Amino acid sequence: MIVRENPARIREVVGRVAETDPGAAVRRAEAAGREWSARAPADRIDALRRSAAAVQARAGELAVLLARETGKPLADCRGELAFALAHLRWVCDHAPRVLGERLFDDEAGRLLIRRKPYGVVVCITPWNAPVILAMLKLAPALAAGNTCVIKPSPLAPLAVSEVAAALPGVEVVHGGAAAGQALVGHPLVRKVAFTGGDAAGRQIAAAAGAMLTPTVLELGGNDPALLLPDFSLTGQDYERLVMASFATSGQVCMAAKRLYVPRARAGEFTAAYVAAAERILLVGDPLTPGVTMGPVISAQAAERIRALVPGTAVPLGRSTGDLGAGYFVPPVLVPDLPDDAPLVTQEQFGPAVPLLLYDTVDEAVARANHSELGLAASVWSADEDRAFAVADRLEAGFVFVNTHNRTGMSLRAPFGGVKRSGHGREYGEEGLLEYVQSTVVHAPAAFRPGGPGLAATAYPLP
Repeated sequence: MIVRENPARIREVVGRVAETDPGAAVRRAEAAGREWSARAPADRIDALRRSAAAVQARAGELAVLLARETGKPLADCRGELAFALAHLRWVCDHAPRVLGERLFDDEAGRLLIRRKPYGVVVCITPWNAPVILAMLKLAPALAAGNTCVIKPSPLAPLAVSEVAAALPGVEVVHGGAAAGQALVGHPLVRKVAFTGGDAAGRQIAAAAGAMLTPTVLELGGNDPALLLPDFSLTGQDYERLVMASFATSGQVCMAAKRLYVPRARAGEFTAAYVAAAERILLVGDPLTPGVTMGPVISAQAAERIRALVPGTAVPLGRSTGDLGAGYFVPPVLVPDLPDDAPLVTQEQFGPAVPLLLYDTVDEAVARANHSELGLAASVWSADEDRAFAVADRLEAGFVFVNTHNRTGMSLRAPFGGVKRSGHGREYGEEGLLEYVQSTVVHAPAAFRPGGPGLAATAYPLP
């Protein structure tokens, strides 16, 4: 039995779920897939639209449940659910076109390209944004005709299970790492989609590789935010930059985790940043109106984050209520760290961000790229063309301009990392195509009635 506590009030049990047999879930999904994949694409889309409406009808109660099990502010949880449903509906709108077959019948012959589902897709999701990160996998996979087995994190199993239960063709498995390994290694599983940390990603990739099972891996990031010498930020811009680091208490893979600021403008930047944090950051119980930052997810996370923060940290924001009741870690800005400090080199995944000063843009770009990770980054400049030019030099799968984190996302923009931040893409048309295989039927013109033929030893003509 998995028992989930409220990280803001650790004596409060939010809910319990029973651990599940992974093999039985995969077999049920495989059996259901025969009927689901045989449905007309329009019928599958209609079923998914009905599911979206069913979840929408319960969005209020699900947001409260999500806030209690994750410690995310209630407004954020409402936003996550709304965005997850927006993505599901985007998939419904675009899947028929993107996944439709293509037929060419011309002087070169007759060529039919079909997009076919894989079969059973295993989705393994983390606790920090459990509903949207599940929907990024479930929606395109189901629209394409796959069935899914989802294993949510034991730290946030409740709300996402309720959402998954409203979708057709989905089985939910509860358990820890052993359950995940059993799913990935199951012979009936045809694809694995995972979001999470680098260490778990390596284990999943190894297990999937042993089965020759393809994967989509969205792993961690140590994302730099590079402010060019000409940056010109309003008070609202600074607030957005603050929240880019401290939304979900900094527990976001694409959060701004390293701030690079011109040395000549360090004093101006720091004063404006601290003032913006005072306005926008209110730490407290996630169900308290006005709170914008809750606790971190666990005692272990709180201990790890505190160990990264030196005594030179600058406190940020305000607080309300009894922070001793949960796993609260106050947000801080940390100046004057060397590039080899753990808070700079590691993905902190918490409410502490280093302020790093530079003298030239070339230097800043080189230091920003000095990481094995390459998920996201941002460039801030008064000149958008200059920002795009610098962005092209950053080693990241997604570069924001004059924003960072969720305010810069788009349903049409594919998201994923380079280097050791994973492979594959979510969102956009690329996110849909991850869940289909192209199959081909081809009648070359040379061998159609009246065609000229081709010698048995010949190569095809261009």
